[in-house]
Amino acid sequence: MTESFWGRMQTELLSRRRWCTRLELAEAIFEYLEIFHNRQRRHSALGMLTPVEFELRATPRSPKIQ
Repeated sequence: MTESFWGRMQTELLSRRRWCTRLELAEAIFEYLEIFHNRQRRHSALGMLTPVEFELRATPRSPKIQ
């Protein structure tokens, strides 16, 4: 599983351009992980839903108390 993650990150992020500084690369990796991979990318383990979609479907909604 880890190998497929690194392979996907290599394809989707690292191989697409050259990085001028390590800081620039670190920021791009952070954005890839926190913004794209963890929030927006569809995951096969979640039935091809994004994590946000999965959480919305899996979390029961409590009725509003007035």
